[in-house]
Amino acid sequence: MERVDIVDVKTLCLGILTMKDSSGYDIRQYFEEGPFSHFAQAGYGSIYPALGKALEEGLVTCRAESQDGRPDRKVYSITPTGRLYLTQQLHHQPGPDKFRSDYLVSFLFAAHLEPAHLRTIFDEYQRTFAANVDMLSSLDSDGISPGNAFVRELGIVLYGAVAEYMAENRERFLESVNAAAEDNSEPRISLGERT
Repeated sequence: MERVDIVDVKTLCLGILTMKDSSGYDIRQYFEEGPFSHFAQAGYGSIYPALGKALEEGLVTCRAESQDGRPDRKVYSITPTGRLYLTQQLHHQPGPDKFRSDYLVSFLFAAHLEPAHLRTIFDEYQRTFAANVDMLSSLDSDGISPGNAFVRELGIVLYGAVAEYMAENRERFLESVNAAAEDNSEPRISLGERT
C-alpha cells in the first residue's frame, strides 16, 4: 500500500467541512485553537490556496453570507466529490509520525544552558503537557464521533504520560545535567553572553 502524507492542508480542510460548513477563518480556528492544533499547522497563507484548489477541483462549493458592516463572508461546503476524495486520501497507508520540538533540542544540549534557564524551560514544557490534559479533559463529549472521542482520549493519555514522566524525573535530569556540566571543561554559554 502506498504511503502518502494525508495531513496536507487541503485534506484537513475537507475533513473539517465534513463536520460543518465553514469559512476560512473558522477553518483556521481548528488549526490555531481547536483539535488540529495538536497535530497540524496551517495559516491563512496555506488554507485559502488549499480551499481555492479544492473549489477548482469541485471538492467544495462556496457561498457568500452577508455580514452587517463587513464584507460578505465566504462559507465553504464539501461536495460528494470532496467526500470521495477525502475517503480516498484516508485509505492510503499513513506516513510515519513527525515530531518536532524546540524544547527537546534544548534538553539535548542542556549542558550548554544556565541551570536557571534550563529549570524555567523544563517547567514550562511540563506545564504545557499538564495544561493540554486539563483542556482535553474539560471538553464536552456529548455527540462527538467515536473517532473524535478516541483521538481525544489518546491525547489525554499521551500528554498525561509525558507530564507525569517529566514531573517524576525533573530533579534527576536537572541534577545530572548540572553534574555533567561541572565535570566538563567546556564552559556553559550564558543567555545574552557573546562568545
